[in-house]
Amino acid sequence: MKKVMLMAVAILFSAASVWAADLHTGKVTADTTKKAKPAKVQYTCTMHPEVLSDKPGKCPKCGMTLVKKADAKKKPAEKMKM
Repeated sequence: MKKVMLMAVAILFSAASVWAADLHTGKVTADTTKKAKPAKVQYTCTMHPEVLSDKPGKCPKCGMTLVKKADAKKKPAEKMKM
């Protein structure tokens, strides 16, 4: 019974030491990660790509409905789909 108690105390002490070391070095993972900012959505005219807006609406040049501007990173992946 003494060995079991000694082993339990040793395990508890080891776990407490590891936890304390993480707090001391600043490696705590809970609630320390920065949240990513949502991507800024822009709208553009399909006929006039120079027209940009931060909200949906109509193109001032031709009156067409503005569509979401596609990200440059996504375009190569879209071209591969057939």
